[in-house]
Amino acid sequence: MIIRRYRDLNSHLRERFGCRVQRITLDAGLTCPNRDGTRGKGGCIYCNPRGSGTGLANTLSITQQLQWGKERLARRYKAKKFIAYFQSFSNTYAPVDKLESLYREALAVEDVVGLAIGTRPDCVTPKVLDLLEELNQETYLWVEYGLQSIHDATLKRINRGHTVEEFCRAVEETRRRGIEVVVHVILGLPGEEKEEMLATAKALGEMDIQGVKLHLLYVIQGTPLARLYQQGEYRCLTREEYVDVVCEFLALLPPHVVIHRLTGDPHPHELLAPTWALEKQANLQAIHRALEERDLWQGKWWRPSKERH
Repeated sequence: MIIRRYRDLNSHLRERFGCRVQRITLDAGLTCPNRDGTRGKGGCIYCNPRGSGTGLANTLSITQQLQWGKERLARRYKAKKFIAYFQSFSNTYAPVDKLESLYREALAVEDVVGLAIGTRPDCVTPKVLDLLEELNQETYLWVEYGLQSIHDATLKRINRGHTVEEFCRAVEETRRRGIEVVVHVILGLPGEEKEEMLATAKALGEMDIQGVKLHLLYVIQGTPLARLYQQGEYRCLTREEYVDVVCEFLALLPPHVVIHRLTGDPHPHELLAPTWALEKQANLQAIHRALEERDLWQGKWWRPSKERH
């Protein structure tokens, strides 16, 4: 049995609900302001036209997606409770009445005990946050904000379409309503060395957040990043480099922050590089092994700021 040196999501959910809880990924058929022209066209440089969408919204309702997911995850993991995870694109980017209908449809499904809502920090209006605050009184809920990097220069380089200031403001407004915040970070972004990546960890260590998701930047066919890669203008991290950064990133985060993910899951038929990104279990084992060998753990290098005292 692996003794993890970080606060993992599965353990956190088991502590809260007393059983195995699994997220069910949902596609609500929404879009993104960095695609529809509001903020930009084409999305971030690492996204292809499919983006984070699964396409299930075209054929299955939210209820049907949850029922299908429940059956699959109950068989595979013996899960008894489920979190409805609105993942695809920006899941607060729609009229409030439509969002409420989607969220409440999910909560009406048996054994769904919470909502996880993935979105962008430039997609939360006061009315949306008011709705989330109301739902937060009724169920377990967290909002996932895609930050990717604490450096505005990087966000501009990857055509992210929002600023660090907008992210900080969204976190502040979300936390002011008592809603938990999970932050997405991508390691290996163009122009960033290890120092810049760890600066993101240090910045997050100063914020009132409850969770972090770490992703490896992998190259997907048909993206602007793929063109950079094929022209020799972008180099992927090696597994050794990624493991090294992840271990030190964890050491800089507060020990109470829940680690929702340590690496991503590329679609095999879309992946251009690096091929080792498909070896998820080997990658996780390499991280666990490195933490042991280096005697690192989440929070080892983190120190609370004076403002917290």
